[in-house]
Amino acid sequence: MPASATASIHKRFAVSAERVYDAWLDSQWLARWMFGPAVRDEKIVRLTTDPRVGGKFSFVVDRGGTVVDHVGEYLALERPHRLVFTWATRDTLPATSKVTVLIEPLGETACQLVLHHEMAADWTAFVDRAAASWQKMADALERALIA
Repeated sequence: MPASATASIHKRFAVSAERVYDAWLDSQWLARWMFGPAVRDEKIVRLTTDPRVGGKFSFVVDRGGTVVDHVGEYLALERPHRLVFTWATRDTLPATSKVTVLIEPLGETACQLVLHHEMAADWTAFVDRAAASWQKMADALERALIA
């Protein structure tokens, strides 16, 4: 049995690496692509970020009457190339997973994003669903950035 399971996605954007990177750390931008009706049937309750290494985030949404709080800690912030953070829901703590976002500039007006979400091996059955969810969010980010 593997020690971990990893969901990965790739996405090319027709905007600068800086714009894509910044959209991961600003709560107003996160509300446009990571959570809410642009991505799934949910209401945003509160999105808070403290974008510094060691800083925490909390993304609270209401999904059909069930309140879900996505939480994590920023482990690495290297603008505009790399973000690393833990990822969990408050009700699954202290267990966390790790998300690494790599952004490679392709000239001044394009970039390639690669995301790896590393989870404990007991989440292996969830890998495809996690990858599909991150892809859906990346597609929503693309729409928000070009709007």
